[in-house]
Amino acid sequence: MRKVLLVLSFIFSAAFAVAQQPPAAYLKAKSDLDAKEYALAKVGFTPFLEEATYGVLSHYAAFHSAEAALQLLQAPQAIELLTALKGKAWSKSEEVNYLLALAYFQNNQLVEGLQALKGITREPFLSKGHRASFEYLKTNSSNFLVTHLGEFKENPGFTAALAYVLQQKSIMSAPERGILNQLIQSGAQPALKDKVLDVVVILPFTGNSTQAISALESNNFLLELYQGIALEVETLKSQGVAIQLHTFDSKRDLNYLNALVKDPTVLAADVIVGPIYPEESELISAFAESQKIPFVHPLSNLGDRFEESQFSYLFRPSLNSLANGVVEALKSQAWGKTVAIGYSGSSRDEQLGLLLQSQLQKEGFTLAKVQKVDSKTVSTFLQGLGVRRGNRPAVDQVILLSDDPALAQPVFSLMESISTKVPLLVMDSWLGFNFSNYEMLEYANFYFISNNTPKYHSEEMDVFRDVFYEKHLQFPSTNSLLGAELVHWIHANSEFAQDFDLRPSLDRKGYQPGRLSWGFNFQKVNNNSYSPVFKLESGELIPLQ
Repeated sequence: MRKVLLVLSFIFSAAFAVAQQPPAAYLKAKSDLDAKEYALAKVGFTPFLEEATYGVLSHYAAFHSAEAALQLLQAPQAIELLTALKGKAWSKSEEVNYLLALAYFQNNQLVEGLQALKGITREPFLSKGHRASFEYLKTNSSNFLVTHLGEFKENPGFTAALAYVLQQKSIMSAPERGILNQLIQSGAQPALKDKVLDVVVILPFTGNSTQAISALESNNFLLELYQGIALEVETLKSQGVAIQLHTFDSKRDLNYLNALVKDPTVLAADVIVGPIYPEESELISAFAESQKIPFVHPLSNLGDRFEESQFSYLFRPSLNSLANGVVEALKSQAWGKTVAIGYSGSSRDEQLGLLLQSQLQKEGFTLAKVQKVDSKTVSTFLQGLGVRRGNRPAVDQVILLSDDPALAQPVFSLMESISTKVPLLVMDSWLGFNFSNYEMLEYANFYFISNNTPKYHSEEMDVFRDVFYEKHLQFPSTNSLLGAELVHWIHANSEFAQDFDLRPSLDRKGYQPGRLSWGFNFQKVNNNSYSPVFKLESGELIPLQ
């Protein structure tokens, strides 16, 4: 009899579980919300708001709809949805209070927002509420804050905001000075960061709001970069590191980006990675400087606009660092003093070519030719320098600046067809071109300019490749390796004093070996100044001394 009852119990439990599965349309709305397709998500949750029909599911629908409304800057609608949830007996009561406070703050109902936070008793919502209080109040008037100090003095974010506002004033009244002294003595400082490393990634995954990140093609370079970032965050979490990844789509829309920087998650970021396009990165760089949040451009070498910045970094070498690495390599090898430079039409390559011309001339080198080249003219350029069969080259070394495989292929074909020892310095991206087999050349005359070059032959690389393949069923691209190494670099240099910072560690450590790359040096600079030139020996990269 007991067995029969157990079987019946199992059947009824299974039937109940099936019956409790959310409808497909609800799951679709939740998927849209996770993909940050907020307008679609909000529309998708609407049919499930009727409590009489959907019971507790309607509470979740209202909550998630409010989340979407907040992201769409529709604070009044979010307030209406969340207010209706107050007092409901369900698992998200604390989250409702926190989200309601954010909605009031966004709607400039500051007192109501602070009152909503009083209903929060547990972490992490308590700390998040305090940080949100500080971010929304720190630009308010001292009169408002002093007036409400008695009511909200138990909120550290409120008192920190008041201390911050008072400290910005050039002239304080005697009562204000007394209040500030009391706040300082009580430890009310605007240092409300927790010890969780909050990494905010802002990338232009889509050009509009109708696509999701999941719709990107597998070989999209932004998706590859993000996959590396996300996998390294997962790895660090599995090792017990307190780190969170928050991802946003810039949508290539400056108006949207201007609104995004007011998002509490972005305001509470410890470090911001991306975006990548100039107008977007300039906006985020200016925001990062004002908020004292480190901003890292993950891919560019064009860092002139960040040179005067304290909180903006290039993860890769700047043009100056690339040029310095090339000049030092040529000086160390004593191949001769005559150089030719060919560069592609990209902004980086044109600027780097002209910079190298200037620096090499200062070091006593003779520039035989400095010329823009493409896939159709590069062979003629080389042969015009005497780099052809049976002829003695008129130069001692040639520098070719391009990441374009279409330009590299005729160069490689020419090198295969002739026997020449003339050194060719090319970007390290040429190592990844599938048509290149450097070991088949008679002379090892290719040298590679480091641009955060991956350390292909290492145990760490083998482990990462295996983990990446297990997750994505393909091996990581260079962009994926860069994304993972970027997170490793951020974590390795994370310091929490009063606030998060990278600079003290970067200045103290100088050169640092990488995990998947050959290493970094950000000492006193805002880019990776470690940019050696490599030779290829028995299939292994070796930095030139």
